[in-house]
Amino acid sequence: MSTTLTHHQRIEWLQLARTPNVGPVTFSQLLSRFGSAAAALDAVPRLALRGGGQPPKVPDRELIAHELEMLAADGGRMIASCESEFPRGLAALDTPPPAISVLGHVALLQREMIAMVGARNASALGRKLAEMLAATLGEAGLVVVSGMARGIDTAAHEGALKSGTVAVVAGGVDIIYPPENRPLYERLRREGAVVSEMPLGEQPQARHFPRRNRIISGLTRGVVVVEAAEGSGSLITARYALEQNREVFAVPGSPLDPRARGANRLLREGAVLTETADDVLAVLRPILGAGFDEPVRDGIATPEALAEADVDRVRAAVEEALGPSPVTVDELIRMCNAPPPAVIAVLLELELAGKLTRHPGNSVSWSA
Repeated sequence: MSTTLTHHQRIEWLQLARTPNVGPVTFSQLLSRFGSAAAALDAVPRLALRGGGQPPKVPDRELIAHELEMLAADGGRMIASCESEFPRGLAALDTPPPAISVLGHVALLQREMIAMVGARNASALGRKLAEMLAATLGEAGLVVVSGMARGIDTAAHEGALKSGTVAVVAGGVDIIYPPENRPLYERLRREGAVVSEMPLGEQPQARHFPRRNRIISGLTRGVVVVEAAEGSGSLITARYALEQNREVFAVPGSPLDPRARGANRLLREGAVLTETADDVLAVLRPILGAGFDEPVRDGIATPEALAEADVDRVRAAVEEALGPSPVTVDELIRMCNAPPPAVIAVLLELELAGKLTRHPGNSVSWSA
């Protein structure tokens, strides 16, 4: 159920989302358990202490208020995951980013989207194909999403500027990276949109790019990979797409070209062989306009139904079952033979205390 946050609620929402040790999963569980960001912020210090750590430092309210003012002055806005303008694809993720910042045309985020990613050191033919595919898919009514990186990303954005394109960036929406893409960035702000879940002024860092890639695939109905080496970020985006039940398309390439090995492997694993935009549209047309598949989310009891004594009774079993290697939460619940809400509550406290790491596939482990 969507709502519209007040200015004060928006600040509290961001304070909670940016509190250390609060990732998207923990954010969602805190809201489910306590009902509001304000109530969750009040509970965080106590939960961290129960998990055996020190209370994390909550971001300063005035700094966040200033950031929102700066974003608005730049013509942008922050959209929370509970609001109606939050993109439908992201809202359907398990779990969505708590909020995104947007510069440019917010309405583009309500349209059907397709992602296109690939090598930064792309070949001339690869860039040409990406631009042609993006232009044709845009003419067919799809908004093209990419990451504003060199190579394939840049070509995809340039091909779709006339029809609509969105760049998801790894730093703040006000940070231009790479610097040589300033002209493209300025056009995206005027004619498309720039999206990020990072604070204003945040410089891109290596750990931010997987989060950026998750948003790229989450926004869209599918991901087209044009030239990708093994171990590249484009393959991470494709993996996220599979986890999110999105379609994966890949352009074949020469076995002699290292830039084609990742895309060729995707084809061997079942990706849709893509040579023209028609290959993409043939798969997507039957699902365009339909809702996104909603994942089954981990439930957690309300404060009244979940007594601290119940959590304490299973704490030792959960801590004993955890190890340095990731284990799924479902397996952990079976190993502990304990009520799921109590196990999830223990994990929540451990994460707030900085002792737990969450991994893809709903898995957890002790923090290194």
